[in-house]
Amino acid sequence: MMTPWTRRDVLRATGCTALVLAVPGQAYAAETAETADAYDTLRTIWRDLILGTGFSPTAEPFRTKLAELGTAAAGWRDSMAPANGSLWPDLVFADPEPDTDQESFGYSAKIVDSYSRLRTMAEAYVRQGTGLTGNSALAADVLTGLDHLYAQVYYENRTRYGNWWSWQIGAPQLLLDTCVLMYDQLSATQIAGYCAAVDHFLPDSAVASYTGTSTGANRVDLCRVLAVRGVVGKSSAKLTLARNALSPVFPYVTSGDGLYADGSFIQHTYVPYTGSYGAVMLGGIGMLMALLSGSGWAVTDPNRQIVLDAVEGAWAPFLYNGLMMDGVSGRAPSRGLQAGDSRQIQQDDHTRGHGILAAIVLLGQGASSTENARWRGLVKGWMQRGYYSPATSDASLGLAPLARLTAVQNDTSVTAIAEPTGPRLFAAMDRATHRRPGWAASISMASKRITYYETGNGENLRGWHTGNGMLYWWGDTYGNGQYSDAFWPTVDPYRLPGITVSRKPLADAAGGDWGASRPDVNWVGGATDGRHAAVGQYLKGLSSTLVAKKSWFCLDDTIVCLGAGIGCTDGAAVETIVDNRNLGAAGNHTLTVDGTVQPATLPWSATLTATDWAHISGFGGYVLPGGATLKALREQRTGRWSDINKGGSTTAVSRRYLTLYVDHGTAPADATYGYQLMPGASTAQTAARAADTGWLRILANTDDQQGVRVDSLGFTGVNFWFGGTAGDLVASAPCAVMIREQSDGTAVICVSDPMRMQTSLTLTWNRAVASVISKPGTVTGATTGSSLKLTFGDLSGTSGASQKITVRLG
Repeated sequence: MMTPWTRRDVLRATGCTALVLAVPGQAYAAETAETADAYDTLRTIWRDLILGTGFSPTAEPFRTKLAELGTAAAGWRDSMAPANGSLWPDLVFADPEPDTDQESFGYSAKIVDSYSRLRTMAEAYVRQGTGLTGNSALAADVLTGLDHLYAQVYYENRTRYGNWWSWQIGAPQLLLDTCVLMYDQLSATQIAGYCAAVDHFLPDSAVASYTGTSTGANRVDLCRVLAVRGVVGKSSAKLTLARNALSPVFPYVTSGDGLYADGSFIQHTYVPYTGSYGAVMLGGIGMLMALLSGSGWAVTDPNRQIVLDAVEGAWAPFLYNGLMMDGVSGRAPSRGLQAGDSRQIQQDDHTRGHGILAAIVLLGQGASSTENARWRGLVKGWMQRGYYSPATSDASLGLAPLARLTAVQNDTSVTAIAEPTGPRLFAAMDRATHRRPGWAASISMASKRITYYETGNGENLRGWHTGNGMLYWWGDTYGNGQYSDAFWPTVDPYRLPGITVSRKPLADAAGGDWGASRPDVNWVGGATDGRHAAVGQYLKGLSSTLVAKKSWFCLDDTIVCLGAGIGCTDGAAVETIVDNRNLGAAGNHTLTVDGTVQPATLPWSATLTATDWAHISGFGGYVLPGGATLKALREQRTGRWSDINKGGSTTAVSRRYLTLYVDHGTAPADATYGYQLMPGASTAQTAARAADTGWLRILANTDDQQGVRVDSLGFTGVNFWFGGTAGDLVASAPCAVMIREQSDGTAVICVSDPMRMQTSLTLTWNRAVASVISKPGTVTGATTGSSLKLTFGDLSGTSGASQKITVRLG
């Protein structure tokens, strides 16, 4: 038999001492008691992890949350009515036609919901300050509920129906947590039965291979079930299996689900999911490492460092002022308000972010002291800057994560760390971020590798065009409610900020579930030196003939947006959305165009010809180099969360929008656009940039190349869709190029192969270069002099990553 903890470890953990006598015949008994102590200790640890520690039940915000917990538990207790096929009348789980269709998914979800209510009741029983602490009648009702579900639906030999997740993750996690909370009230027979049920629905074979639904965040969830099952059922084998089955999650992947070396996180094979499934994985690993640390089942795989490194490599780039950017949250943005939620607690980018902050704090306990200290500083900074939705006021945040965040906030030894700056390209998931002092932005794209959007389980029904180059952005002290304040159910889904789109009507969930539809394109990606970036997307529309080349050049105070080669024969209007600002329920932000304030009446629309610049008060400015025709629209839009999520609230909600867009007509051929987005710029700053016509030079904006030059920054960026010439650059094949000339006489050149197909490439820069200071192994030749000629070998295996060369200018 395995001895997971030494007796000394157990005694140290419990603060006790003992004398063990070496009496013949008692060795096995002593080992059994020792192992039992280990399970008891683990159970106590898990109890503390799910309940939280270190806070006073009489201090706010905990006092109010505990009272609300008690009220909710009392309500569930009073309405519980065990019957054939249900434990609550509104949660009928008996499926008259059990299979795996959408209706059966709904029935299986009711099992999870039933266990969730029982867990709430159990929490109210064991927690102080709920008004139900130690209430024997409540405890009896919890046990009655557990036994009813065991007898009716969640028992060994039962055939599952509906969603596999309900049976293998959702229900058993809640059941086992409830068993931990109510352990002293449960009989050995009850525990054995519940464990047998879990074993039936989650056999060891479920983690035998790293494939299918047993990957990434799902694998971590399965390991959590196995580990807590091992604790409750006192099974060393289950704990060992849980720990060992975590190991495939840690290494970087090069395809499919998991973490990539560039910081990408994928779930469901084709969907960027850092903010949702990635959050589950991060939190789950943190919980399991904390549970098993110091025991004989401790997670010691050295590859766990990959996950620790990903805190700043994968998650931090998408956190801003405490929110988690929607572009890496899959279906989650559609969840908002759920039907039947009497408390009207909304899920949004901020609530997702708060959960991740708490997960980072917990994971820090298993990291080095240096990592832990830095992460706590990052979390404190995000919390301090979270003006729009303070984490400690988050009604959706559980008591345990709230306790972790409050502890960081109140820790005077922790110094808040500022937001990181600079661009990051996540080539493996077709995403980019750009962060500057005062604002942050992200870009969502799609390719053969990454879906346009994900729908499934009746969620995210109209996310069709989020992968069409949607450009999200936030200011440091403004605009943080843009996507939080009922944006997704009220925005025109054909007018998302930054996209180029055909207004051809699409059906809900068009393209199929689980990321089924992906464009037949390879060129999506870019190049960056960590300060500036050139990003590009060859766009083909979903269920459309639309094609376009889109580029973004990410600079110090602006993002230069170019579009070319725009064509479509759908017969519907084709538009590029310069921006679509959510003004809230009653906003009347001023729109100024070329110095003239436009009407604030609602509704209002106008065609603004020969426009050089526009400005929206409270947000920022837009500069159109050379002038362009811009359309503007003020409108109030009404929608329901149920419009985009079948489980959403049916209550109508309205928001005002101010939209700026370029109308390409109904049959564009080789249409173009160009504009600068200037977050946070004043009216005067916007006008000044427009008047400085030499600040930006557009080197090319065609179907073959798109490029810009900014002399004052020493910046040149070109996306070569095909080989050719743009400004001083000549490329032999498709690539992305970014150059930054520096004041010390050197220049940094970054080149990438977004297509991942180039076996050779020659790049010529017609600029005098004295010498090459450094270059990667992919550069097989470099000729200097009056011009620089770089010869690259096979780039197809570089995963679209930037190849950085430093030179001394001549």
